[in-house]
Amino acid sequence: MLERIVSTVNDIVWSPALVILLIAAGLYFTVRTRFVQIRRLKLMVKLLFSRSPKAKGVSSFQAFCMALSGRVGTGNIVGVATAIAMGGPGAIFWMWVIAFFGASTAFVESTLAQIYKFPHHTGWRGGPTTYIDNGLKQRWLGILFAVFTIIGYGLLSVTVQANGAASPPTTLSIFRLSSAVSSSPHCCCWSWRAVSSALPTWRPSLRRLWPSSISSSRWLSSD
Repeated sequence: MLERIVSTVNDIVWSPALVILLIAAGLYFTVRTRFVQIRRLKLMVKLLFSRSPKAKGVSSFQAFCMALSGRVGTGNIVGVATAIAMGGPGAIFWMWVIAFFGASTAFVESTLAQIYKFPHHTGWRGGPTTYIDNGLKQRWLGILFAVFTIIGYGLLSVTVQANGAASPPTTLSIFRLSSAVSSSPHCCCWSWRAVSSALPTWRPSLRRLWPSSISSSRWLSSD
């Protein structure tokens, strides 16, 4: 049942039109920023390892580590393996090409987040919802983006990652349910710790929702 739902949503979201749109956006931003991923590479490396003290917020290296942790995981590993299995070794080259042009899109997104961020008593706040609201003046679209993000990361994304983590043990005669039982408590504990430390101002009921959704997703992916 869950597999059919994920497959249906995947066919709708990752349609050829969206892939073409993402590639076109990468090409457009690369030209408009005059190949910023090459032109500012030296400055990027310099700022990444700079040791200038930060009065507020995080350092460039800390921001890099947080961004990297959100992008590299079992989903990437499974995705790359699937691309090579379906498209052959040449898929690696095209993934490099798309990543090169996609870097300009990521740069523009990060720049907009910096432009439209605002101070809060717990630190700086911002992101896509903020620049959609304040930049495009489309508050309803920002709210819609936030809702879909919560659903995507809280329910859908973790099921893909959990399935990718639970699938390899089956080749060693280990049932998926056993993998889910052993990994769910660890995911719940680490998620609770991360949410509690990073977002101390959340209401207790909302703070419990995120770890619970992750553990539930792991159980569902074991079916």
